[in-house]
Amino acid sequence: SLTVPGIRYVVDTGLARVKRYSYRNKVEQLQVEPISQAAANQRAGRCGRVASGICIRLYDELDFAKRPRFTDPEILRSSLAGVILRMKSLGLGDVRAFPFVEPPPARAIADGYDLLAELAAIDEDNELTAIGSELARLPLDPRIGRMLLAARDNQALAEVSIIAAALSVQDPRERPIEAQQAADQAHRRHADEKSDFLSFVKLWHFVSERIEHKKSNRRLTDDLKSNFISPRRVREWKDVYGQLHAIVVEAGWRINTSPATFEQVHLALLAGLLGNVGFKTLDADYREPPYVGARGIKFFIWPGSPLVKKAGRWVMAAELVETSRLFGRCVATIEPQWLERVGAHLLKKSWTDPHWEKRAGQAMAFERAALYGMTVYAQRRVPFGARDPAAARELMIREGLVEGEIETRGSFLAHNRRLVQEIRELEHKARRQDVLVNDEMIFGFYDRLIPADVHSAAGFERWRVEVEKTNPKLLHLSRDELMRHEAAGVTTDLFPKQWTLRGTTMALTYHFEPGSPRDGVTLTVPLFALNQVDPQRCEWLVPGMLKEKVHLLLKSLPQKLRRHCVPLPEYAAGFVERLGDRVAEPDRPLLDALIADVREQATVVCRAEDFKLEQLPAHLTMNFKVIDDNGRQLAMGRSLPQLRAELGLQAQQSFQSLAQKDAQVATALGETVTDWDFDELPELLEIRRGGQTLIGHPALVDRGDHCAIEVFDDPDEARAAHRDGLRRLFRLQLREQVKFLEKGLNTLQTTQMQARTVPALAAALPGFEELRDQVVTAAIDRVCLVEPWPKDRAGFAARKAEARGKLNLIAQEVARLVTTIVKEAAALPKKLHGLKAFPAAVADVEQQLACLFPRGFFVATPAAQLAHYPRYLKAIGARLDRVKTDPARDQQRMNEISALQTPFLRELAARKGVADPRLDEFRWLLEELRVSLFAQELRTPMPVSVKRLAKVWESLRR
Repeated sequence: SLTVPGIRYVVDTGLARVKRYSYRNKVEQLQVEPISQAAANQRAGRCGRVASGICIRLYDELDFAKRPRFTDPEILRSSLAGVILRMKSLGLGDVRAFPFVEPPPARAIADGYDLLAELAAIDEDNELTAIGSELARLPLDPRIGRMLLAARDNQALAEVSIIAAALSVQDPRERPIEAQQAADQAHRRHADEKSDFLSFVKLWHFVSERIEHKKSNRRLTDDLKSNFISPRRVREWKDVYGQLHAIVVEAGWRINTSPATFEQVHLALLAGLLGNVGFKTLDADYREPPYVGARGIKFFIWPGSPLVKKAGRWVMAAELVETSRLFGRCVATIEPQWLERVGAHLLKKSWTDPHWEKRAGQAMAFERAALYGMTVYAQRRVPFGARDPAAARELMIREGLVEGEIETRGSFLAHNRRLVQEIRELEHKARRQDVLVNDEMIFGFYDRLIPADVHSAAGFERWRVEVEKTNPKLLHLSRDELMRHEAAGVTTDLFPKQWTLRGTTMALTYHFEPGSPRDGVTLTVPLFALNQVDPQRCEWLVPGMLKEKVHLLLKSLPQKLRRHCVPLPEYAAGFVERLGDRVAEPDRPLLDALIADVREQATVVCRAEDFKLEQLPAHLTMNFKVIDDNGRQLAMGRSLPQLRAELGLQAQQSFQSLAQKDAQVATALGETVTDWDFDELPELLEIRRGGQTLIGHPALVDRGDHCAIEVFDDPDEARAAHRDGLRRLFRLQLREQVKFLEKGLNTLQTTQMQARTVPALAAALPGFEELRDQVVTAAIDRVCLVEPWPKDRAGFAARKAEARGKLNLIAQEVARLVTTIVKEAAALPKKLHGLKAFPAAVADVEQQLACLFPRGFFVATPAAQLAHYPRYLKAIGARLDRVKTDPARDQQRMNEISALQTPFLRELAARKGVADPRLDEFRWLLEELRVSLFAQELRTPMPVSVKRLAKVWESLRR
């Protein structure tokens, strides 16, 4: 608007940077856009102020003709919040009806109302609030005025007045293009690392000090310019500050004399800048705006700000300006909890996952608050009853009362829960899920009684105490109300809660959930009693489940046998009825009893292998849960041998530890025994444990140079230990005879040398002394350990006297058997060496020899089986003689053997040394099968075939 003499030419680009306010994004835009015809003419007028001139337009005349005649008036390009506020304070009526020369669009008016609502200047009915009335009296931009009002309340007027004045004028700091780096370095002296707003305060104090100590206006101007500060803008800043100060003083507001804190200052500023808040996105990279602001807009921090790399997660900006990109200018780091304090009226809250909390005694939910789409906080636990009393009451009834998760002193809850548990146990025992009423019916019972306004534990307790004064049983459910119908046949006799096995009481629990590991009946076995559980008794399960098991066992029979027992359900019921009381205490295996009953009732002979046990559902096999002394579960499964293989040693140690705690038992244990100088060794020993009496099995235990008496939980384990102990005791008492024997067995040195030629025998009998010791031990076993074993002092003495006369003779027989076995085995290495072309056959024979000759085989192998060793070895020799003539036949038969031997060895390894007589018997049947397949001329003691052994193995696996 100034006339500059001498200007004769003007170049008009046809473009201008026009300030517009975006109603959608609530930001100021400074974008380059074509100017109007009026603006173009005004530019042309610049060159003709004092004389004629020339305007050169960088666009064609057609473009000029298409442009609007006039520039949009400012009322169409600005926020209308101040206009609306002033009109309301003056009582000019609805802004929408005001006769503007250029009426603003409806969205501009709506934006103005939104900004006033953000500043808490109007209420929900668009009427002025107390804050709005105060703002209207301030001749300031509404945002600046709101900051001053908040500063008054936060005792930060001194600082905020400086900042508000700075925001009302152009930034006094200069940053010329030719000296940007120097300007940045000069401005950095006044910069604050957390807030550009406080930089204004520091700059104010710097300038004020310079003005106070100025020597002349000229020097002051030069000083400011040297620090890249505009003197003209500083004067504007001071003028605006003076006006604000006058307004504050006139209003009688108290200006703080001590410096305000960072929080006080920025809480005040935040009151006017709630729409200019943003939070840093964690996944943003350098190419994307790092901050997300209100309504989803994204912006960068102005590059000249020192907070570009130091800003916190949440920031606020004095203004959001869109030039080449959207920038936040004059920013500060803020705390998200400040938004909740200042902008509580703008927060949009939602609640998720309402649930009952026993500790809180009420329904709780997770609250999320958002400010213009930005999450201020989430997952905050808040009471749900105040927001939705009906839903909170339903949660209290469903989870608190029906599920029993409410704290109450009333007796009704324990009574009702006990009834529900009893009926659920009936369902598990009867294996049906239609006895107990559903939760909806129980919910309905409480829902009818509890008032609608009760939705917390405290409120419920107050109501309950009052109503139970007149009706103490009001909240007590009855059995009839909880049951749809009776569970017929489910009684305590048929489904006992516990068993007593060998003096130990064990709990029985029932669970109906097909496919679950706990489905069926579970016997809880203390670790110390694991080896005492009777597998035969567990086959019978409990009386209430026996009829179903028998029915399915009969159903698994072949049709030619099954048809004699139809109808199967009636036959199963009759079987249980005929057994009577024997069902609870069976005296034989279940299959044996069923086979005998079928033979008697239907005159049909069944065998155990006719029943397909693998077809039985899992719940008809007893489930075992092993627990320690503290009740913690150690293992669970339906295979008792497998559990004993895993925990048998621990169980024995636990049992013996209990036995040591019984004073009466402990006196008989651990003594050094070198002769049977005590009374009869009892078969059973009673051990007191609390109120229970456990059954132990005492046995002599070999301790090398003496014996001791120990108690075992497993009778088989006790028998094995007692055998070794008796052997040691006899050897100690027959010391002279043993010495004589050892001298007479020196001829075995030749046999031992011959055994070295066989690798398997060389490993089993590494030295002459070991061979001689095994022969002596075997002779003692055959003379002294003949059944029945001595049980008292007299029996031991008689057996010892008998052994003195027989021991030498028997030892010579054993020595001859050893010699024969070694002689037969010594012929095999040469034959094996000649069959290198048949490695599969050689490997199979070597594996067979390793199984026949383990370390200590002469003592470990029963005498009856040891006598067959020469025949087994002859059969191996015959096989090796025939391999070359028909290798295909040998391979076929080896495959048949392997199909049976592989699962046997796998099962043997899984047992981890736990003895099983059935597996031992099958092991010798495999040797007999080898004789039958490879050397049939040597004959076998019993008929054997691959088919027969396959059936035997299937019966063993059940």
